[in-house]
Amino acid sequence: MLVDSHVNLHSDRFDEDLDEVIARARDAGVAAMLTISDKIGSTDAIRRISSAHDFIWRSVGAHPHYATEHADLTTDFLVDLCAEADVVGVGECGLDYYYEHSPRDDQLIVFRKHVGAAQETGLPLIIHTRDADADMMRELTEAFARKPFTPLLHCYTSGQQLATCALEMGGYVSFSGIITFKNAEDVRAVAEATPLDRLIIETDCPYLAPIPHRGRRCEPAHVVHVAAKLAEIKGVSCEDIETVTTENFFRLFARADRTAVASA
Repeated sequence: MLVDSHVNLHSDRFDEDLDEVIARARDAGVAAMLTISDKIGSTDAIRRISSAHDFIWRSVGAHPHYATEHADLTTDFLVDLCAEADVVGVGECGLDYYYEHSPRDDQLIVFRKHVGAAQETGLPLIIHTRDADADMMRELTEAFARKPFTPLLHCYTSGQQLATCALEMGGYVSFSGIITFKNAEDVRAVAEATPLDRLIIETDCPYLAPIPHRGRRCEPAHVVHVAAKLAEIKGVSCEDIETVTTENFFRLFARADRTAVASA
């Protein structure tokens, strides 16, 4: 049994065949998925997908690309959104200094609102971080000192120091199809160094399709290739990776009802 911990099923790239995409994932052994919020305006579309399937949960939040659009977002508003039973995480949120679609100051302000929501609800904080390691470490460290929360570094491509910072807080690190890419030796090195009990896997579909699907639309079914590569990196069997990453998912996202997967 596999869990894809980060899918974007409300993407318009799935408009024509979402049911078939979900069916292919289930046929591939993907028993559960977490479909991720990119902006508050997507909440209704994401909720419809999650509510139609007991084995799909959702998050609430705003990607740093859209931080400027969410300048008035409050922690209290996010906390209210988290009250619905199928919401199991806060985010994806964070800092992206590579694209900088929103000014850095706006990104920092909006990210802090998400951290506050994770602190208040106890739900995991799903973090996007790119070219922002120093600021991200400072934000996490200072916030954690005020009130603990559990960070998940999603689709991780940053350095070992930031990963270690999150792990020391009891956090987790998630790897995507990037670990199959030829030029991703640094990412594979972080995956190798991450303890088995802190590893999560994802596709981030429809983006970042792993080899052998690179260049095409990514689907949740492709998480099997992420698992296989991670097993190779860690020197364990695919079955071991399936077991530990699934256990890790349900430990981290404790609100997700594992019994729903068995009955779906």
